[in-house]
Amino acid sequence: MATPDFIRTVRASAGHQLLWMPGVTAIVFDDDGRVLLGRRSDTRKWSVIGGIPDPGEQPAACAVREVYEETAVRCVPERVVLVQALEPVTYPNEDTCQFMDITFRCRAVGGEARVNDDESLDVGWFPVDSLPELDEFGRFRVKQALADDPTWFDPMQ
Repeated sequence: MATPDFIRTVRASAGHQLLWMPGVTAIVFDDDGRVLLGRRSDTRKWSVIGGIPDPGEQPAACAVREVYEETAVRCVPERVVLVQALEPVTYPNEDTCQFMDITFRCRAVGGEARVNDDESLDVGWFPVDSLPELDEFGRFRVKQALADDPTWFDPMQ
């Protein structure tokens, strides 16, 4: 995955230390109720669509941008599905980040699903009852996007 320029600038002075970062995930459904997934070029695994907002970019706008950049699908955010602080992750280059993920349920409104950048090997629409293998992150977000529940958050402990 490409590292945004603004993060490279911060890393130049921050080194590998933990950065607290926003993250956005988009769970996109088409009119047939299928969900849009991408097979990532870095892990070669199927995943939900997401990314990092640019400085000053609204989270919903980031969701729309990331979906289009990765899949060529146009979408409209419908609601916030969940808000969750994720566990810290250390990348192979030793950079450490911790993300606050905001997940949106989105509706596709145009475009044809295709690989639209170098972050994906494949993209496609999948019926929710026959998804390819997804990690818990993706499965949980699809499940929450399908529910008509209020926005999910980790209860205070």
